Amino acid sequence: MLAITSPIRVGLVGIGNWAMHGHVRVLSLLPQYQITAVYSQRLDRAKVAAEKLGIAHVAGSLDELVNHPEVDLVVVLTTAPQHEEAVRAAIAAGKNVYCEWPLTTSTAVSQELACLAKQAGVRTLVGLQRRHAPHNRYLQDLLQQGYVGKVRSVRIHVSMNYFQALRPNALRWTVPVENFSSVISIYAGHFLDMLFTAMGWPVNVSALVVNQFDTVTIKETGERLSGTAPDQLVIAGQLEDGALLSVHVEGGKRNGSGVQIDITGHEGDLRISNVSAFGDVGDDYVIEGAHGDDLPLEVLPIPASYSRLPAAADLPSSVLELAELYHVYAQDLAEGTHAAATFDDAVRMHALLDGVLASSQTGRRTLLAL
Repeated sequence: MLAITSPIRVGLVGIGNWAMHGHVRVLSLLPQYQITAVYSQRLDRAKVAAEKLGIAHVAGSLDELVNHPEVDLVVVLTTAPQHEEAVRAAIAAGKNVYCEWPLTTSTAVSQELACLAKQAGVRTLVGLQRRHAPHNRYLQDLLQQGYVGKVRSVRIHVSMNYFQALRPNALRWTVPVENFSSVISIYAGHFLDMLFTAMGWPVNVSALVVNQFDTVTIKETGERLSGTAPDQLVIAGQLEDGALLSVHVEGGKRNGSGVQIDITGHEGDLRISNVSAFGDVGDDYVIEGAHGDDLPLEVLPIPASYSRLPAAADLPSSVLELAELYHVYAQDLAEGTHAAATFDDAVRMHALLDGVLASSQTGRRTLLAL
């Protein structure tokens, strides 16, 4: 474990479901961190959380939170349309800032925030945590060690039960396309970042982005909303090393959802799978491989050396992935490195999704900048 003499003091902006389910549990797990302040537009919710978690300060405004002398890292956990305001405030206050993915609702704004952070000399951190997970680091090493030889093709399928035509009120913000919070914006962003960190990025894409839920009903009230955000994505493309790429991301899948990645090489094959795209307790990735010809795939256990977190068997796998990102950030601060996912990585993913959308709208292959 990394030795930290002074914990990184965290101020939370937003204290909703993912904040409580993920971030609070991670920050309590890792000794490198201490939650010192919280702000929410719902003051009552912030006060309840502070009392429950022993957080010393409840900020009465966003400005108070980002300027609090006992906050080193501002962690923005609101919905995507609210991210920009909090991130700008943190940068203006000269504080290092974490923001959930999607960074903002547009590439241009995300690019501006990344530039502002550099000008202010603050570190940024974005919630594209799956790239740092043990299975993805092991996959990178297997590929670099030549397990499959030169890669010929990679195929990924990601699906989840969420984002159906019937949704809870807590997810109503995912319905309008302008909120950039669809299954494509969120899940494709997360899993393509994970995949391309390991495999290399595409140089061109031909894509279809489709909405099959024209009407979304709010479960609690029966309210019917016009569904404008996409729920299916198909991509065919080519990676920078010439390998072919196939992507299918779909929300609202009733049964059999999860993640499967198949990698074909000149000398072998790899398969990476998980029964869940989100990740509950025990929903761990399984890596299988075969090096040779016409052989059955065999499980390749992830070596214990890839584990770098405190023991936490009771935490969901999605939460442990988030813990990996926080671990890397703390290590960056201690060692002066820059390994954790940043706003620049978010901008790159924004640009990729822009290219995907452009291809879908024009019916043409889109060339991507490396």
